[in-house]
Amino acid sequence: MKKPIAPENASALIDERIKELGDWRGKMLAELRGIIHDAGREIVEEWKWGTPVFSHAGIVCTGETYKNHVKLTFAKGAALKDPTRLFNSSLEGNIRRAIDIHEGEKINEAALQALIRDAVALNLHLQTKTKSKPKPRHTSSKRSR
Repeated sequence: MKKPIAPENASALIDERIKELGDWRGKMLAELRGIIHDAGREIVEEWKWGTPVFSHAGIVCTGETYKNHVKLTFAKGAALKDPTRLFNSSLEGNIRRAIDIHEGEKINEAALQALIRDAVALNLHLQTKTKSKPKPRHTSSKRSR
């Protein structure tokens, strides 16, 4: 099992990714990173699966970069309300939702921050629900006689 990457190392890896892209995708990832942290000061940066991951009480979203777009994938996006219709990718799934951003597109910062805050709130709710849930009792299939 791999050891988790320390947050300061994850942040350095994200910095490195932004720098190595060296084009609009790096600038966009940096902009999205700022928006994410403005929305939730307690959000932690991680590095998993070779990509930036932003977490608070669970994964909020990942920041993936592709040849023609930058993608924010929300781990539990299907459970979030999206009144401004930011989600435009992975819409058929039961759990995840994503936002694909192409060169020249503008970000609706207020709507994205609201979505991020809702994702954090959902993670916190699910964490609380899991902790307070009574553990099931294991019973034998054979009855004592």
